[in-house]
Amino acid sequence: MKNFKTWSLDKKVRGMLMDIIKTRHANKNVAWYGNDLLGLMLEACAPEHGESCPQLSMDEIIDECKTFFFAGHDTTSHLLTWTMFLLSTHPDWQEKLREEIAMECGDKVPAGDMLNKLKMVNMFLLETLRLYSPVSLIRRKVGTDIELGGIKMPEGALLTIPIATIHRDKEVWGEDADEFRPERFENGVTRAAKHPNALLSFSSGPRSCIGQNFAMIEAKAVIAMILQRFSFTLSPKYVHAPTDVITLRPKYGLPMILKSLKL
Repeated sequence: MKNFKTWSLDKKVRGMLMDIIKTRHANKNVAWYGNDLLGLMLEACAPEHGESCPQLSMDEIIDECKTFFFAGHDTTSHLLTWTMFLLSTHPDWQEKLREEIAMECGDKVPAGDMLNKLKMVNMFLLETLRLYSPVSLIRRKVGTDIELGGIKMPEGALLTIPIATIHRDKEVWGEDADEFRPERFENGVTRAAKHPNALLSFSSGPRSCIGQNFAMIEAKAVIAMILQRFSFTLSPKYVHAPTDVITLRPKYGLPMILKSLKL
């Protein structure tokens, strides 16, 4: 049954993407292929370039689109979900952030310069990433024989890096590692723990997430606009059950009670 559901969902996603691609092909004489990621990939594979072998097959283009969606949309949406959860359970911080947003943005839609000034919002998001990182583990393949911490790693070995475990390690973050304390990021990410690269929500090094800056700007803007308009608390129906299905999410959703501030 699960295999059938997986196949069915994959077929549905593939069909949706193929419909978008067909539309781009049909309109290429008017708007070319578009100036987004999909448009660039389709242009690279266009027969007009006269290459006998396309740079990307259609299956590869679809796989790239899937990766971009799940890596770029799914992770950010769950960052926002857990941020709303922590704002609901820490009303004092909800009010602090609302005051900062009112000071820097007023009633205006937050723009780039305004977002850069939201220091407490940034601290709150980083602490959310530490406690409820949307990606709970990453894997890396060893490119050459190497020794790490006295352990020899052969070329080709697959290493699993348990982000969720590292983010709550008291040897790295201190005795309050299990506690919610956004102020630990007051002096930046590199000074928040005993190791400058302890926060691994976006990975680190040359393979770090290419969209991390965009994700943080997007999250700041969304949270700022919500706090400008609403106060909120958790619904009594909420059941705390974080579950890891590719990304970390509330198993039973996040029912909330919102109150408009504009009334």
